[in-house]
Amino acid sequence: MLAWVTDAQIWASLVTLTVMEIVLGIDNIVFISVVVSRLPAHFANRARRVGLALALVFRIILLTLLTWLVGLTAPLFDVGGHAFSWRDAILIAGGLFLLFKATHEIHKGIEGDDEEGGMTGAIGTSFAAVIAQIVVIDMVFSVDSIITAIGMARHIEVMVAAVVIAMGIMYLASGPVAAFIKRHPTTKMLALAFLLLIGVALVADGLGFHIPRGYIYFAMAFSAGVEMVNVLAHNRRRKNKAM
Repeated sequence: MLAWVTDAQIWASLVTLTVMEIVLGIDNIVFISVVVSRLPAHFANRARRVGLALALVFRIILLTLLTWLVGLTAPLFDVGGHAFSWRDAILIAGGLFLLFKATHEIHKGIEGDDEEGGMTGAIGTSFAAVIAQIVVIDMVFSVDSIITAIGMARHIEVMVAAVVIAMGIMYLASGPVAAFIKRHPTTKMLALAFLLLIGVALVADGLGFHIPRGYIYFAMAFSAGVEMVNVLAHNRRRKNKAM
């Protein structure tokens, strides 16, 4: 039963899948950091914890439905020579939601009606909405990664282990990222711009125009690097004024 412990091929597939899940989880971390930023700190931590826990459960459930997942790539109908599948429909719907969410948040930031706090009932509604959004978007992001995982690994245990490890790292990373966005409001607008970029990429994938993720992640890393320099320069100027 424990023969897999000494199987180098299984360990290699576990490491490869885990790295892939972590890289693809960058999109999810950005989204989670944005949606929890509107909640008070203690509610934000709870929403992140509950949302990711539910997302993990649903991912594992999806992994047990391998035949159904593979069936998502089967063509449903043809439009203009492009065969659309359930996977395409899910990616388009998820991309459109990200475009709507990011545009809505940008509008709130520009118009200045970015209210915080509020009554307990309103917070409760926001808390439930945040959890629902985390779970739904994670499901959208996980469709491609899980289908890819099915082609890379033969053992369901390896895929589940990779997802669990990646989700754990995602949870650890989402806290500091969300806290950084909370401390530096300008970075929230950059994160929202990332969501717009990710949304466009998802819609394009659903329409059959694949944008290599390497280009997207490079653009995100470059922009984040520029913003980090801007934040450091701002902090330095503020310290000099305080002296």
